[in-house]
Amino acid sequence: MEFKVLDKHGNYTDKKICFDDKMLSNKKYDNSVYLENKRYLLAQRQGTHKSKERGEISGSNRKLHRQKGTGSSRKGNIKNPIFRGGGRVFGPKPRKYLIKINKNTKSKVKKFLIEEKIINKKINIIENIQIKFPKTKFFVTLLKSIKLYNVKLLIISGDINKNLYLSSRNLKLLKFIHINELNCFYLLNFPNILLFENCIDKIYKYLSYENNKKL
Repeated sequence: MEFKVLDKHGNYTDKKICFDDKMLSNKKYDNSVYLENKRYLLAQRQGTHKSKERGEISGSNRKLHRQKGTGSSRKGNIKNPIFRGGGRVFGPKPRKYLIKINKNTKSKVKKFLIEEKIINKKINIIENIQIKFPKTKFFVTLLKSIKLYNVKLLIISGDINKNLYLSSRNLKLLKFIHINELNCFYLLNFPNILLFENCIDKIYKYLSYENNKKL
């Protein structure tokens, strides 16, 4: 499957990137995709929630009234959970939400999702671009020329280009990442991908994972 490479003006060049059909396994990993996406979302949770229990509330330990003979229920001290400002029973405590997924499963899921983008032709490849200073207008013009303006778009680069990142940061539906930051959540959340030419080798490695068994 061939993809033509775009230049910085959004026009097609003579360069072509080919993805061999042998790299595309056409296997389904729906359950693995669910598990990997769940793992990523759980990892984003801080888990710092905490409520004070009865022993952590400030207040007197004096018994409010005698145990029997008042006609009222026994209450203990003012830190009783039935009172306003009392301790909370079985409240949240700090915890980690992390779950473990095998590296093999992660790699297969990433390979599967990249294959889906290639087969559905949701990938555009652009030549490497260097700009001297941040300019959002440059990205707006480029996206309009390739008809991806105001569309959810993931831009993947093979090197760290600060000026390009700063140029795209103000655009709402855009996400600019390094190829090493690519994960299952981004591939699912963004229907369209714009690849820089300098990260094609890494994409080849992802697609040939089952042959190499090592990235």
